[in-house]
Amino acid sequence: MKQFLLVGVFLIFAFGVAAQQKRVITVDDLWAMKRIGSVVVSPNGEHIAFSVTQYSMEDNSGQTDIYLMSIDGGNIRPILDSEENESSPSFSPDGSKLTYQFDGQIWQCNIDGTEKEQLTNLYTGASGIRWSNDGSKILFVSSVYPDCTTEDCNKERDEAKESSKVEVEVFTELMYRHWDDWRGEKRSHLFIMDLESKETTDLTLNSTFDVPPIALGSKNDYNFSPDGSEVVYTMNKDKMLATSTNNDIFVLSLNGKSKPQQISVSKGNDNQPIYSPNGKFIAFRSMARAGFESDKRTLVLYDRERKELSNISEQLDISIGQMVWAEDSKSIFYTAAKEIYNSIYNINIETKENRLLIKEVAASGLNLAGNKLIFKAQKSTLPFEIFKANFDGSKMEQITSINASLLANLKMNDVETFWSDGPENAKVQSIIVKPPFFDSTKKYPMIFLIHGGPQGHWTDNFHYRWNLQLFASKGYVVVAPNPRGSTGYGQAFTDGISQDWAGKVYEDLMNAYEYALTNYKFIDRNNTFAAGASYGGYMINWIEGHNTKFNALVNHDGVYNLESMYGTTEELWFPEWEMGGTPWENRELYRKWSPSEFVENFKTPMLIVHGGMDFRVPEGQAFELFTALQKMGVDSKFIYFPKESHFVLKPQNAKFWWNSIFNWFEEYKR
Repeated sequence: MKQFLLVGVFLIFAFGVAAQQKRVITVDDLWAMKRIGSVVVSPNGEHIAFSVTQYSMEDNSGQTDIYLMSIDGGNIRPILDSEENESSPSFSPDGSKLTYQFDGQIWQCNIDGTEKEQLTNLYTGASGIRWSNDGSKILFVSSVYPDCTTEDCNKERDEAKESSKVEVEVFTELMYRHWDDWRGEKRSHLFIMDLESKETTDLTLNSTFDVPPIALGSKNDYNFSPDGSEVVYTMNKDKMLATSTNNDIFVLSLNGKSKPQQISVSKGNDNQPIYSPNGKFIAFRSMARAGFESDKRTLVLYDRERKELSNISEQLDISIGQMVWAEDSKSIFYTAAKEIYNSIYNINIETKENRLLIKEVAASGLNLAGNKLIFKAQKSTLPFEIFKANFDGSKMEQITSINASLLANLKMNDVETFWSDGPENAKVQSIIVKPPFFDSTKKYPMIFLIHGGPQGHWTDNFHYRWNLQLFASKGYVVVAPNPRGSTGYGQAFTDGISQDWAGKVYEDLMNAYEYALTNYKFIDRNNTFAAGASYGGYMINWIEGHNTKFNALVNHDGVYNLESMYGTTEELWFPEWEMGGTPWENRELYRKWSPSEFVENFKTPMLIVHGGMDFRVPEGQAFELFTALQKMGVDSKFIYFPKESHFVLKPQNAKFWWNSIFNWFEEYKR
């Protein structure tokens, strides 16, 4: 049994460690952190179950277990901690059972971990359980051949493919691959199981459309109605998924006679449908604009009796995140990006009064327990822990401390922020992190970080790939701007990058860079470095052709040639929105903003990192870039991870990644 040293006397001791005994964070520390995943509250509000993943650098892998504790954080203990992975906990409606994911199937046990029972036994596996309120049925999803009506059919099709001596893939439509997965012929279908009879029914039998959708959805894309008479789910029925963000909401009566009925009307992305506790409404998130994956997410209500839609957050300049109904069905709690945070709000569905409950928090996994909010939160100096707060946001309290012993030994500085000016009177916020044991009389080199997306933002969080504290640990000041395109600053600010990929946003970034050098005298102007991934990598490539301000650059999975990128990426709606069409429809804009058009200006040393399984920004982008740098005689190095995707996720590969970046910067210090 694995045990955590958590609270009480230990914490008093751990955080009493003298400052001089503390040390800087290392890559091994980053991978030694225990990572909280799913967090769920029992129906009676007495218990919290959550998953925890721990990684082994030696084994180069991770293991996930499930823990249980009382609602106040006491009596924490592992209840499912075999040598295999147990994940995705969920309480039964009466709170007596806990379901979980194990070995590709759904299992259940008592809440103390005893009397384990396998619920599903599908050849194709099962995941993503949703309970009916009466506890008699469950929903789940499984990837199947759409026309297969039996398990034997799915098995025979797989075995025939595996036994064939012809190694070939035949594509007849786009979206034949996604992220790091070759899509194949199978589709994710929605199933229902009667727990008494164990009878399982494919609710989307013969459908060639995925539930939940292959992209832009959430794990909460299907649910039972409170009375168990119908289900709601998200699906995209457009013929060409590669160019469509048109996820829609459907309801299906379980009387066995009705066909699914579409209730959403937007041509943009609709998802996360959830019934109100009183059964009167279905709430879901909706985007208005077709083809724009980062449009504002508004909160739409569907009145089930009147069959009418109403948008209750349309007037708010807020993009809705996770939603949870209040028990009285009068309001909805939700999370949303706000500046460098992911804050918690509440909106009244009748008056549309919107209240910011907790601003300065990077929250997710929101739950309700009686009159308490239960959620996980993080900051740059603290990996995810579980917190509770009153419904009005007051008395926020951390109730787990699973990494206390490790954190007690580390010296890290909280994030600070500054604002600089951008074009069109924009105000641009940047995070700054000082190195551990900072001395204001000294000069420090700077690492300038550019985030991906581009519709994303740097937050006050403990990132396991682009960790601000680890970048600072080697004696660097870290500056991480949120320029045009960033979320959390209003939709107009987010929109401001589309079809202007290196225009105003480039000025935003360079203004933030100069502001930092001018106003923070402890930054050494002669030793500045820049790094970014995905769109951030694109901007690194743009900088390569447009200035020589930095000693050296790091490009991780970055876009280099916008035209060839279009022909090899999977989600075509993205370049078509961002560049105003296809390359043959708007070739001038593709070339205007393509770093590959400015090779003659390349001078700054660059480290390139790319994954062979990255289908979002395919590997050819790195090959083309490295060839150009080498032909131009620019100091350059290419690190290629053949089995990594858009992210470096294996512990030993990640350690190599971090060490390579630090060595690259060190090589070009003056």
